Amino acid sequence: MTALDLPDIGYGTGGATKEDVARALRVGYRHLDTAQMYDNEAEVGEAVAESDVDREDVVLATKVRPENLAPEDVKRTARESLNRLGVEKVEMLYVHWPTEAYDAEETLPAFDELRKDGLIDHVCLSNFTPALSDEAREILDAPVAAHQVECHPLFPQEELRAYAEEHDHRLVAYVPLARGEIFDHPVVSEVATRRGASPARVCLAWAVEKGVVPIPKGSGDHAADNLAATELRLDGEDLAALDGIEEERRLVDPEAAPWNRE
Repeated sequence: MTALDLPDIGYGTGGATKEDVARALRVGYRHLDTAQMYDNEAEVGEAVAESDVDREDVVLATKVRPENLAPEDVKRTARESLNRLGVEKVEMLYVHWPTEAYDAEETLPAFDELRKDGLIDHVCLSNFTPALSDEAREILDAPVAAHQVECHPLFPQEELRAYAEEHDHRLVAYVPLARGEIFDHPVVSEVATRRGASPARVCLAWAVEKGVVPIPKGSGDHAADNLAATELRLDGEDLAALDGIEEERRLVDPEAAPWNRE
């Protein structure tokens, strides 16, 4: 089994149409993140199938809904996800949230089984605490390849970034642009002006510099602009300014999140 190799920036497909995903592939995205909860796996799969991009060049990720985390439901609905995506396997399969039907001792071996059967390459977690991640790592035969959480300069996730580095997995960031709320922040605006870049590029470049893989959503020209953040290199002054933002704002309510993630 190959190690998980992710592009610096991926494409989050929550709310995306087939046309959005097709455009994302055309402008250069090679990591597509969907979920059973998004109800668009079929559209994502059609865009991949109809693209000129080779399937083996695309990292596909999907997530099992919280209510589908009983072991037999994991195995059944994962296969249903593959059918909707029109693929024989996905590179990444996440526990979307450790709630509802989630039971570590019961749920996680089902993910191991899917991996042993060749239906997924990597087992991934989403919205776990360090303690829950420790538990998962003890139970799983497979290594945890990635952990997806909310992460942006207003919610920088220092503890989970350090945890990911210590345990050798990727931290993947959803809502990395803070749903646009960070664009008018004076520190972000100052760095963007100094760099001649958009606030979105600054936020995404910050994540990349921190070793985090952001998966912004974006339609039209925004998708290309977001991906261009890989070309922006922030210096020590920029990073110190962004890291010095004192206010903290979490946008996804942990209680509501399983039902309103995006």
